[in-house]
Amino acid sequence: MIVSKSFRWSDARSVIAIIAALTMSFSIQARGEERVLDTLQMHGFLSQALIITDDNDFFGPSSEDEGSFKFTEIGANVSLRPHEDILLATQVLSRRAGGDGSNARPMLDYGIVDYQMLSNQQRTFGIQLGRFKNPFGFYNRTRDVAFTRPSIFLPQSIYFDRTRSLGLSADGASVYAEERFENGIVRFQGGIGTPTTRDLATQLFPPDLDSSVDGDTSSIAQLMYEHDDGRFTAALSTADVNLDLNTGSQHGTLNFQPWILSLQYDTGSWALTSEYAIRNLAVSGHGAIRESDVTGESWYIQYSNRFYENWQWLIRYDSLISDKKDRSGKAYEKQGLGPAHSRFAEDITMGLQWSVHPRILLAAEYHHVDGTAWLPIQDNPVSSETSRRWNMLLFQLSLRF
Repeated sequence: MIVSKSFRWSDARSVIAIIAALTMSFSIQARGEERVLDTLQMHGFLSQALIITDDNDFFGPSSEDEGSFKFTEIGANVSLRPHEDILLATQVLSRRAGGDGSNARPMLDYGIVDYQMLSNQQRTFGIQLGRFKNPFGFYNRTRDVAFTRPSIFLPQSIYFDRTRSLGLSADGASVYAEERFENGIVRFQGGIGTPTTRDLATQLFPPDLDSSVDGDTSSIAQLMYEHDDGRFTAALSTADVNLDLNTGSQHGTLNFQPWILSLQYDTGSWALTSEYAIRNLAVSGHGAIRESDVTGESWYIQYSNRFYENWQWLIRYDSLISDKKDRSGKAYEKQGLGPAHSRFAEDITMGLQWSVHPRILLAAEYHHVDGTAWLPIQDNPVSSETSRRWNMLLFQLSLRF
């Protein structure tokens, strides 16, 4: 599949508008307006967290006074099936994660026209056009809804929250397929398009620089196997992400190529989950855009247990290394680029969730972290002033309707 580098979200919106108009017209004539509206579904969610740290800041001034309330997620989604083979779905999200609140303006989280050209008891094949969710790991496509996450924050070594927009979605086209067997299902999804880069510049460059980051044509794919109704699940995800970097009159490019292996064994009452990633990051440029070509390593192992009817607890070890050739970060520090501890992070997490009601979720979480590799730059602009070892305590209330 080939997509022009000039493909942008404006093109995707035009495609959606045209297809939506045609399919709506066809379906209303063929099935009647009432039958179409019967397929309309609307849902929403809201989450508010309190973050407290003893050192360093995460999503606001979390190390000061009573902590930070600057982590809020509000979303609404709607879907409609104008024809039995066509689904229209979209979600708008307002998310504040630190900062001055400007990043909380509502944005299109995803918006797709899904045409399922083949569907029977054995296999499914379809195509999506628009802004689609990137298929990587176990949690990325549903990470916005707190009820679908095993913890308040997902493992930061795999699911970076500080560069969340880059991994979340892309504007373009994706295909998906399922093949069903007696004891399992094989799923594939792959896409090509332009990654979203909202607020990414503030996480890649110091705030005093006049910088911008734009997405270029990229691709992503995932192959997943589920055995025995999800008792055992394995997935392999990969991507080739390209960005254009600009700081004033200086220009550069960034290429990111991760490979992620995901494994899970779930008995229904407890689950053991692990994901491992190799990440190559190559940057070309000059000046503030420092040239580099490094391969990082990420992995975590997580045990979660559902006890009683509405409670779940978990424990997780999460490890992130920015450069496999400089695991301790000492060579990075000797070059005067920053503290050694900014190149790694080891996180021990313990969490507890209580489903008070099917629409109400309370969660608490504790992190003990050695390293600052995934700390948000906007909250910690001077890396030399950060502490290597720090603790974080979180509480979150989530609602859905």
